[in-house]
Amino acid sequence: MSTPAPQVIQLNCPNCRTPMRAQVFTLVDVGAQPELKNYLLAGQLNMAVCPNCGTPAMIAAPLLYHDPNKQLFLVYFPQQLNARPEEQERFIGDATSLIMRTLPQNAAKAYLLAPKRFLSLNSLLDTILEADGISRETIEAQRKRVELISQFAEAFEQGESQLATLATQHKDALDYDFFATLTVFAESSLQAGREDSAQILLALRDKLAQIAGFDTEQFGAAAPPEGEAFEEEDVGLDAIIDQLASAPEDALEQLISEYRPIIDYGFFAAWTERIEQAEQAGDTTTATQLTERRTLIVQTVERMDKQAQELFEAGAAVLRDIIQAEDPAAALRANREKIDEAFFLVLQANIVAAERAGNSAAAEKLSDIERLAGEVIQEALSPEDQFINQLLQAEKPQDATKLLRQNPAKITTTFVKRLNELAEQMENDGRKPMGERLRQLGREAGAMLF
Repeated sequence: MSTPAPQVIQLNCPNCRTPMRAQVFTLVDVGAQPELKNYLLAGQLNMAVCPNCGTPAMIAAPLLYHDPNKQLFLVYFPQQLNARPEEQERFIGDATSLIMRTLPQNAAKAYLLAPKRFLSLNSLLDTILEADGISRETIEAQRKRVELISQFAEAFEQGESQLATLATQHKDALDYDFFATLTVFAESSLQAGREDSAQILLALRDKLAQIAGFDTEQFGAAAPPEGEAFEEEDVGLDAIIDQLASAPEDALEQLISEYRPIIDYGFFAAWTERIEQAEQAGDTTTATQLTERRTLIVQTVERMDKQAQELFEAGAAVLRDIIQAEDPAAALRANREKIDEAFFLVLQANIVAAERAGNSAAAEKLSDIERLAGEVIQEALSPEDQFINQLLQAEKPQDATKLLRQNPAKITTTFVKRLNELAEQMENDGRKPMGERLRQLGREAGAMLF
């Protein structure tokens, strides 16, 4: 599909007046040049950077955005252009004609006749991101972080006392997401060759970390913010009973999944003691509520345990078939849909048992099956999910962060949406730590879009 070539213009740096040349795009057609969408969302489209002083300059130009898959046709005319209505209509009409000629005959075209117009570039970008499944709340939160970083950068230039005062005023905002965004900005400046800017941002990050009491090792990493990961020793039994007793019924199963390892005889004994205390105090309402909730927890635990047992038995049956097969790789591919987490858990348990029994031949064969199973799963994944799998397999969170920054072309709004979808799926399945890990990767990848 042919698209208009970018215009090359000559301009002077607004800071040092050095002459420079820049490309100007007036049509972003996602169907023909998807890479331009990433440049637009990252604020790098129609942006010139002075080769002398490094000052960025945004070029005011009309912009049409077209996404045939989402049937988006968006138009933005910067107010400083003072374009007359007839000039705008002529520009839109020429672009519409070009797009219509290049679309397949059976493609939808009616939406091109009613382009959506915007008074600001930010509102156009918001519409693009919302169409990609990123909520307005997420967009606004990220925009506030960017604005706050700008304020901190100005205060940093004025001196430590001004920076400390501003940091005190915005102490609650100095969280993991803020530092991840600041780190991404520094890395982006470094990749663009603006080393001075990158060093200033990194120095700002480290100074704010010192003020806020953060460990700088975690900023580039996607480790869970302190206190979010559940650790049994950090939550007392009484507190867990309180949560389970007061939780809405639609949230109960999720909580039971999180606390399942400690829902045992001691747990139910403590719960029964609560019921007896309420009865002795004459609080029959509380006693009845606790009794009914205990019954519901017992039923839920029994159902969940039964489901888990069935999954493990199914995994063990698949493993037996693979072990007995003449061609384990072919057998794994034939059973690809059955190779799940339960299968790998059964497989790993058998490897450990073989090693403990000193049966090195069996352990080696099982390890080969584990490797082949991983390859079969990888083959079935989309390129996007393969990259997510690479991120999750990184030994350290810092390694995953480095991998993200080494692959900027893969960081798109669709990729961020996929991370959030997988996170929600994991959380719904009771795998909260994995869900939180995916959400953190999503937050860090999302920061790279701005």
